[in-house]
Amino acid sequence: MTGSERGQTMAQVDTAGTAQGDEDSAGTAQGDAGPPDADHGENGPGRTGARSGPWKRGRVLAAVALLLGLFMLLHASIPNRVGNLGSLVETFLPWFGLVIPVLLAGALLRRSVLAVVALLLPAVVWLNLFGGLLTDKSHPGGDLTVVSHNVGADNPDAVGTARALAASGADVLALEELDPGALGTYEKELAAEYPHHTVLGTVGVWSRLPLSDTRTVDVKMDAGPLGDAKPADVKLEYNRGLRTTVATDRGPLAVYVAHLGSVRVNPRAGLSSGQRDAGAQELGRAVAAEPNERVVLLGDLNGTVDDRAYKGVTSRMRSAQEAAGDGFGFSWPATFPVVRIDQILVRGVEPESSWVLPATGSDHLPVAARISW
Repeated sequence: MTGSERGQTMAQVDTAGTAQGDEDSAGTAQGDAGPPDADHGENGPGRTGARSGPWKRGRVLAAVALLLGLFMLLHASIPNRVGNLGSLVETFLPWFGLVIPVLLAGALLRRSVLAVVALLLPAVVWLNLFGGLLTDKSHPGGDLTVVSHNVGADNPDAVGTARALAASGADVLALEELDPGALGTYEKELAAEYPHHTVLGTVGVWSRLPLSDTRTVDVKMDAGPLGDAKPADVKLEYNRGLRTTVATDRGPLAVYVAHLGSVRVNPRAGLSSGQRDAGAQELGRAVAAEPNERVVLLGDLNGTVDDRAYKGVTSRMRSAQEAAGDGFGFSWPATFPVVRIDQILVRGVEPESSWVLPATGSDHLPVAARISW
C-alpha cells in the first residue's frame, strides 16, 4: 500500500468515527428527553392528579350551599335560648338569599356542576319562603284605606309629616311615637281631613269616621312591681297601645294601634327583645279576646311577621303586605330600608292592596293598605 493510499484510508476511518459519535450524541439527547408521554404527556402521571371532573370540583361550595339551604329551611328550629338567635335570624331571613348568587358565581368560576346542583336547595327554599313577595298581588278597589306611621319623637318636621299624611287619602290614620310637644301640631294639621281622633299616651288614631269604645291596651312597657306602683295618670302618659271602634257603613271595625318595645343587637348578648316579646304576647291575647269579627292592627311592632315572637298575633291575623302587597315593603330605616317592622295586620276583612308611602321627617316610612268587606 502506497503512502497515498494509506492517507485516504485513515481519512475514511476518521469520517466514519465522527459520524458515529454524532449519532451517539443524538441518541443521548433523545434519551434525556424521554418518550413524549412518559412524564409530561397529556395522559401522563403529572396531569392525572392536576385536573378533576366537573362533579368533583367545588366540593366546599356545594357543602356551603347545602348548609345554607338547611339553615333557611329549618330556621324555626334555631333555638332562642341564647341571645334570641332564632328571632334575630328570622328578622333578616330574606337577606340570606343574597348568598345564593355569590355561591353561584363561585360555582361558575370553578366550573363545578356539583356546586350548581347543590345550589338548587337554597334557591328552592328561598323562593318557597319569599317568592310570593316578588310579584304584585294588589287588586283595585276596596272600602277603606288605613295608614300607620311611627312619626318619630325627634322628627324635625312635624308640620310636613302631618300634611303628607293628610294628603295620603287615608280614612283611618294611626300614629305612633307621638311627642307631647308635637301633639298640638298634628291635631291642628290633621283636623280638616279627620274630624274624629283619639290619643292615649304616645299613640293615636285620626279618622274620617266616628270613633267609640276607646281604651288602652297594655303592651307591657311598664311590667313588674315598679311599673305596677306607678299611678295610672303617669302610666297613661307613656302608654303605647290602644283599641278603638270605627263606625263604618258596613258595620263596626275594631282598630288596634301598638308601638312595641325596641330591640337591641350586640355581639355578646345577641338580640335583646324581652320587653318587645312580652308586649307581642299581650297583644296576641287582646286580639284573641276581641269579640268583633273585623279587626285591623296598625303599628310599629319592632319586628317582622316572620319572627316567632309574634306567633300569637300572626296565627290569628294576616299581613296585608304579604297578602296584597308588591315587594317586601321594607319600612325601616327610612334612608335605606332593610326590614319591615311597621305592620298592618287584618282579620275578618280582605286586604286589596298594600304599599309604602314616601319618606317624611321620621326614621320610619309610613305604610298603607286598602281593605274591603
